[in-house]
Amino acid sequence: MTGCLIIHGYTGSPYEVGPLTDYLKKYTDWFIKVPTLPGHGSELALDNVSHKKWLTAAEESLKQLKAKTDTIYLIGFSMGGMIAAYLASKYNVDKLVLLAPSGKYLSFRQIIRDFKGVVTDGLKGKLKQNNLYLHYKRKWGTVPFKANIEFLRLVRFTRRYLNKVTSPVLIAHGQQDMMVPYKTGYYLDKEITSERKEVVFFERSRHLICLGDDNVTLNKMVYDFLISENKEDVVPL
Repeated sequence: MTGCLIIHGYTGSPYEVGPLTDYLKKYTDWFIKVPTLPGHGSELALDNVSHKKWLTAAEESLKQLKAKTDTIYLIGFSMGGMIAAYLASKYNVDKLVLLAPSGKYLSFRQIIRDFKGVVTDGLKGKLKQNNLYLHYKRKWGTVPFKANIEFLRLVRFTRRYLNKVTSPVLIAHGQQDMMVPYKTGYYLDKEITSERKEVVFFERSRHLICLGDDNVTLNKMVYDFLISENKEDVVPL
């Protein structure tokens, strides 16, 4: 049986990877696990949560999955991508998918561009229609400074293990990502030592790549990558 662990991003929840999760559930019979990391979810509670707790929770989910399945696929979004890469360096993982992985930090040029868009919609009275504003509105003022430090610690820690990843890997990034520069994809391609690596950029996508305009194409691409050379898993589309 095939198991698939999908890990969401910092200050996020399984909602961020929802469309991809639903797609894989629809077209496969895999055992799919999408845990909510400590302090995350619809109500953030990050005051006393360390990066080690995030790593431990994800690792425990992987261990539970490995106990039930023979083939393991790992998918991580943003911070979850770095966690997934770290786990892939420690365990035998058949395929690895990194979606907008946060190996680097903020793209200030794109932040300015997106901020202008939010201001423009605000002046037009269309702020409630701006998906970017709506998504991050609930996070403003609710994320303690210490949690941001823990996020940076996690990124620095997991970077050390990139050169120990040998699983086939697909890296996908949106070129309009305001949180993580899309060129992070090139950085990870260089650091990861896997023989099979694919790096794909989506012109219309921002950081929330699974929820973006290219998500239909992304879903199919991830599916095709995971089932390649595993014909028994193929489900006709």
